[in-house]
Amino acid sequence: MSLIVQKFGGSSVADAEGIKRVARRVADTRRAGNDVVVVVSAMGDTTDDLLDLAAEVTPNSGASRELDMLLTAGERISMAVLAMAVNAEEGVTAKSFTGSQAGMITDGIHGSARLVEVNPGRIRRALEEGDVAIVAGFQGMNRQTGDITTLGRGGSDTTAVALAAALDADVCEIYSDVDGVFTADPRVVPSAHKLDTITSEEMLEMAANGSKILHLRSVEYARRFNLKLHVRSSFSQLEGTVVIPENTEDFKPNNLKEIPLEQPLISGVAHDRSQAKVTVVGVPDVPGSAAQVFGLLNEANINLDMIVQNISTDRPNVTDISFTLPQDQGDKAVATLSLAKEKLGFEEIKYTEEIGKLSLVGAGMKANPGVSFKFFEALSNAGVNIQMISTSEIRISVITELEKLDEAVRAVHTAFELDTEGEATVYGGTGR
Repeated sequence: MSLIVQKFGGSSVADAEGIKRVARRVADTRRAGNDVVVVVSAMGDTTDDLLDLAAEVTPNSGASRELDMLLTAGERISMAVLAMAVNAEEGVTAKSFTGSQAGMITDGIHGSARLVEVNPGRIRRALEEGDVAIVAGFQGMNRQTGDITTLGRGGSDTTAVALAAALDADVCEIYSDVDGVFTADPRVVPSAHKLDTITSEEMLEMAANGSKILHLRSVEYARRFNLKLHVRSSFSQLEGTVVIPENTEDFKPNNLKEIPLEQPLISGVAHDRSQAKVTVVGVPDVPGSAAQVFGLLNEANINLDMIVQNISTDRPNVTDISFTLPQDQGDKAVATLSLAKEKLGFEEIKYTEEIGKLSLVGAGMKANPGVSFKFFEALSNAGVNIQMISTSEIRISVITELEKLDEAVRAVHTAFELDTEGEATVYGGTGR
């Protein structure tokens, strides 16, 4: 008997038919003799609808206690309705649990809380009683305040992985509306092909750079606990993609095909259109200036991505500092720095959301010369201008103009011969 954690995204439980389809899959897994824990997202676009409602009531809902209370309603609906559907299946019983009931203990940061403890005692008791445990994803509770918190968009993936680690599950299956991890988003590159396997290191880079198939924090969590992830579609029975843990010595695959003898040169092309760019113009070029800028942003809990500092050639003693960050933190970053303009001594702040991020990911690139040349040549041939560049051992990322992003993704994907003759199947929704 195996313990399997299954997570179903919003597109998988978007309506009554989808919920019944998921319930049949869950019931089949249970009837096969496995213990099953299910984590669900809100139905379809429920979270977006609730955010729109909050914005109509007040433009300043922000990352607040009440907004978290509102948003967690979506997952509560999903968990309860799915439990009803599973209970309607022959020979299977289920119980639903909120994040706090499942023992998801977080810090007190509303809107992007981080897990500090996982105590799934009630989940274990439900499994011992023979029930399928269905848990509302994306949410937890701060023990000090007793308040409900949310883990940020995509946080249901993290809920599932955290529960799988705490319960010592055999596998954590992440179900969405595509058949696995692809070499690019099949909505942008229809000729993208599915990967049978991908290393946790590569998946981490893909998730960090815009691939929406897995939440970044869930990949980090799985890597830390050497947990096997299996990315699949809830709309088909295809095998999907296995994310291979970093420590393969302790990893026992179901078959030898899950560990390839040699990784391909490039695993995929990721893109992100949810970032913004801030440029702090005319910062005094003296020791400590950059530390002051980033210290203020750190105090405001603002997450930065790419950073570039340019020394001015025509103006002595000043520099420009540019960085990218999530769009939903852009206004906060600009306001934070503007309040300290006199203290920091800069001239002005420039802000734009008309940017896109493109990343080439592959563990094989660090041992193969010529990757950078082919990457930049492909962008040049497509007429794509580059604003910022960032690299790691297995990734090259660039910032470009938003309107050119999709074209750039397709150009790079083709340049590295990742295209297939057929078209990838997208069953619906957004891939979450």
